[in-house]
Amino acid sequence: MMTCQHFLIEPTKEQEEKLFYTLYLCRKLYNYSLEQRIKHYKECGKGLTYKEQQNMLPKYKKEHPEYKLVQSQILQDVLRRLDRAYKNFFDKRAKYSKFKDKYHYTSITLPQCEAKRNFGKEGYVYIKNIGHIKIKAHRNFDPTKVKTINIKYHAGKWYINLSVEVEEEKEKTVIREKAIGVDKGINSIAATSDGELYSNPRWLQKSEKKLKRLQRQISRKKKGSKNREKQKKRLAKLHEKVANQRRDYLHKISYNIVKHNDIICVEDLQVKNMMKNHKLAKSIANAGWGMLDKYLQYKAEKEGKIFVKVDPAYTSQRCSRCGEVVEKDLSVRIHKCECGLEIDRDVNAAINILYEGLKQLGIAA
Repeated sequence: MMTCQHFLIEPTKEQEEKLFYTLYLCRKLYNYSLEQRIKHYKECGKGLTYKEQQNMLPKYKKEHPEYKLVQSQILQDVLRRLDRAYKNFFDKRAKYSKFKDKYHYTSITLPQCEAKRNFGKEGYVYIKNIGHIKIKAHRNFDPTKVKTINIKYHAGKWYINLSVEVEEEKEKTVIREKAIGVDKGINSIAATSDGELYSNPRWLQKSEKKLKRLQRQISRKKKGSKNREKQKKRLAKLHEKVANQRRDYLHKISYNIVKHNDIICVEDLQVKNMMKNHKLAKSIANAGWGMLDKYLQYKAEKEGKIFVKVDPAYTSQRCSRCGEVVEKDLSVRIHKCECGLEIDRDVNAAINILYEGLKQLGIAA
């Protein structure tokens, strides 16, 4: 099983210049390879494959000696990205691939790379022709199990994503201890079967005026000018701030839930499909439902606790006391049933999620 670990890196000025130059060469190769595929299809009626383009790579490197500065594996990943983009297009998962500018090609990926964490909270990653780059490693990782490394430039900072192989745990013997159901919502990001409601700070909505103002300022700047570049960086930093606020809050919620419970049950929502509803898409993205599930799952697995996903059907409509279905739209925030139960609709849903999760595990509620 693979897991991803995300850290900040601090390249020196010289290393940063080399990283930017590597990104420039990768982008240039991506655009050239895309052009070759389009040209070949027009001339021959069929496209080029990844293998064919990989076989053309040594000749391209001979004609462009500057590519000697870039590892072959990084260049092969560029071709793999393009091939993936084509496959996604033919599978109707994405639009046709476009030529990339410097704002849309901001990362490099390579396997078989040396990454290590020293004592304390520092480590390094070694990249050929660039050198040892400092990692701010706030948590430990096993360098022998790092399979691939992705280095990304975003909002004026450099980040590293390590894909680490983790052994799958053997099936646990389930014992009924402290169990909890978690319902995700918009008014409250999460409601638990214990009756706890985690409020939604609505970070994006709070920053929306400032974001719109920055967008308008960018549109007034001349394309390619330094002022436009500065404004784009300001906008990226504000987006980064909102994302960091969301991550921090969701980490705190997930830590608190996992710390005090042994079995965590959540609804298996198809977030991508729900995002197609344009009225709710922004609110769902801002709440970070998918991110919360991910944090709960990896924290539970790390602590040796049980994480269960259940079918969300009727969890909000069904009464958690008598099982009767009480239909209500999203505007109705209180669940009222003829059996006498009057409770917050999200807490009612969380109790139903808990019952379903325990049923899946074969434990009596």
